[in-house]
Amino acid sequence: MQGSLRQWRRAATLMLAAGRGPPSLAAAAEDYEVLLLQRTQNSSFLPGAHVFPGGVLEAADCSTDWLSVFQPHHGPPRFGLPLAGPRETYPEVALAPWPGCHSLIPEDVAFRICAIRETFEESGILLLLPSGAQAPHLARAHAPPEDLAAWRARVQEDPGQFLQLCQRLGCAPNIWALQEWSNWLTPFVRKGGRRFDTRFYVCCLQSKPQTFLDMQEAIKFEWITPTEAIKNFSCEGIWLAPPQFYEMRRLGKFASLLDLHKFCLDRSSEGHERWLPITLLTLDGAVQLLPGDELYHEDKEFLEKNLSINKKTEEIMGKNRTFHRIVFTAVIFIVSM
Repeated sequence: MQGSLRQWRRAATLMLAAGRGPPSLAAAAEDYEVLLLQRTQNSSFLPGAHVFPGGVLEAADCSTDWLSVFQPHHGPPRFGLPLAGPRETYPEVALAPWPGCHSLIPEDVAFRICAIRETFEESGILLLLPSGAQAPHLARAHAPPEDLAAWRARVQEDPGQFLQLCQRLGCAPNIWALQEWSNWLTPFVRKGGRRFDTRFYVCCLQSKPQTFLDMQEAIKFEWITPTEAIKNFSCEGIWLAPPQFYEMRRLGKFASLLDLHKFCLDRSSEGHERWLPITLLTLDGAVQLLPGDELYHEDKEFLEKNLSINKKTEEIMGKNRTFHRIVFTAVIFIVSM
């Protein structure tokens, strides 16, 4: 069956969490804000949505030429990253060929480079570490180059130019500031639809860096607390795709940026599950089922189809049941396990 499926593309997404400032200015549920970008209405994927920066892994992210850039800091095999925990690979999907099959750059590094490069392309924020410098406890963004617009255009045209930019600035991508958070597979929507295997990372910054949109991939940016983002979504002020909604809810469990940072560091060795949401069509709506929900099916056939039930949504939301789902009504809300 797998040979008939459209190949899934690897991608990386970065959740930037930055301190809000002195306590006197932090009269909010959280003392940090998260960067959201609004996609253009012409975007080929999630048009108009508010998303975290991110995009598709490119061959340039896996280039062996990165060895010389990282050499002043760390080298193979782990490049100074902690040992990764076990990775849940269910369900197995037909991934596009790994672009770095002959490279010494491991996946953990390549995905982080991808997330940092895409963040620069979409927001102008550079997460770089000068050669020989020690990584601070909380990361700091690098000052943008004077010719920011020109460099961004080059990188958007040719991802390999990001390596050239790092060499020009005498810096390496600050991969050590990125902590892996989750791994989402795009659920089935329609035959032939675009599908991604996306790793989500968190980067905790001391303070908010300047943000420079290119007005091509994103038309608006907003630094916002997780609580405010969920509130705005509930009031239909912004639209969040289910993974962004879910992860914003998770971030909202941490009122302190330092607590969030510590949690990310502590769990880095525990590994991550790969989640494939399954869409359950009810008589009056839809529900996205997540692993652990009592109605979730660990069956490969749902890689390419939806599940349906001859009941209304309310009928499958009874008490004393095991839930891990996102319910689509006038507003999306989540019921955890």
